[in-house]
Formats: sequence, structure tokens, C-alpha cells
Amino acid sequence: MKRLEGKSALITGSARGIGRAFAEAYVREGARVAIADINIERAAATASEIGPAAYAVQMDVTRQDSIDAAIGACVKQAGGLDILVNNAALFDLAPIVEITRESYDRLFSINVAGTLFTMQAAARQMIAQARGGKIVNMASQAGRRGEALVAVYCATKAAVISLTQSAGLNLIRHGINVNAIAPGVVDGEHWDGVDALFAKYENRPLGEKKRLVGAEVPFGRMGTADDLTGMAIFLASEESNYVVAQTYNVDGGNWMS
Repeated sequence: MKRLEGKSALITGSARGIGRAFAEAYVREGARVAIADINIERAAATASEIGPAAYAVQMDVTRQDSIDAAIGACVKQAGGLDILVNNAALFDLAPIVEITRESYDRLFSINVAGTLFTMQAAARQMIAQARGGKIVNMASQAGRRGEALVAVYCATKAAVISLTQSAGLNLIRHGINVNAIAPGVVDGEHWDGVDALFAKYENRPLGEKKRLVGAEVPFGRMGTADDLTGMAIFLASEESNYVVAQTYNVDGGNWMS
């Protein structure tokens, strides 16, 4: 039997990258999946490529009306909501003396407030349904420690870990499990931008930072989106019913906690 058979899932920022990999994995396990993304054209293309069990939802996690509309779309399209993955996030880096309020506000608006208020809206729907649910937040190894050039992003992901703990303790009484995944360095198109920022501030040639961080992973390489799907399925399935308020490192051995 498929592990997510008959479940309705919403994955934010899932038109590409890690979110898309999760959507594909959830569909393979029997779920109906909302491809939620601020870019509706890209979300629609992804849903079409995945197949009839996926459908596109336009969603801006910085706007409450958009969050509520996305939850409503799940109810209309799939009869409710059983699984939420808070995947939408933004990255930036700069030395402390160069951090701008604009960058700070944008990262916290998406990475922290977006996670909190999407989780809140999903929990309200799950409570109303009275059949429990699973919420998976995307944290990061960056949330486990400080990094000289990545203060704001690290702080947002530390906040995600903390929110996961508090929400997990609060919502388990309703049969809603809240947990998180903390990836390490994950290869993908976003890393071109990350590498360029490190090149700028560390005076490196393009591509060198990416090569170095990959070489430093004990497993021997950077992760891929597919490396994370096993944990994403586990935390969305009944196998994790007794797992509450935890953040799991899936990082090739980069960080131990």
C-alpha cells in the first residue's frame, strides 16, 4: 500500500527544486498535491508534468489572503488538507555591517512569518476536519549555528526550528504532528546565486565555493533534492505519528545535533 494513499498535501514553493521533488514523491505515494507557488505559470507547468494528482495554486506566503485562498483551494480540489510542507524560502548574505533592513524584512517575511501563518491556517483547517494532520517545516543546518556572512538567513532558520518545537507541542493535542527537516548544502539552480554571493564577499572565483562546500560534506558530495524525499515522506506518513516537535538533519553528516 502506498504510504500517503488518499491524503491531500500542500507544498509551498513547489514549482521547482526541493518542493517539486517532494511533490513528485508524494504523488508516487498516493497523495493529491497542490503545487503552491507565487509563479502560477510555473506551478501550472509543474503540475501538468507531474500528472493529474497534482494541481497548481497561486500562493504568496507574505499575504494572508493568499494563504487562506490556497488552503481553500485544497478543500475545494481535494476535500480537505492532511499534509502541509512549508518549503518557500529566500536566501541572502552580507557582512553584518552591510545588512539592509530591506533584506532583513524580506527574509523574515517569507522564511519566518510565511512559515508561521501558513502553518496556522493549515492547522485551523486540520482542526476543523478533526482527522489530525502532518506539518513539515523546512529548516536548515544554517539554523543550527551562526555563519559570518549569513546572519539573517541563519536567524530565520533558527526561528523555524523554534516555531516547529512550539507548534509541535501545541498542536499534537489535535493529532497534528509538526516536525522539520534541516538540509545541508543542496545542489540546484539556487546555488548559482549563493555561489555568486560568496564569490563577491570572499573574493573567490565563481564555482569555487560550491566545489569547496561539496568537498567538505562527510558523505563526499553536496546533497540533492531527492536525498531529502525519504524524510519528507516519513514525516508526512503514519510512521511518524509518535514524532513530535523534532528537526531532523539530512545533510550527509555535515552537522551533528
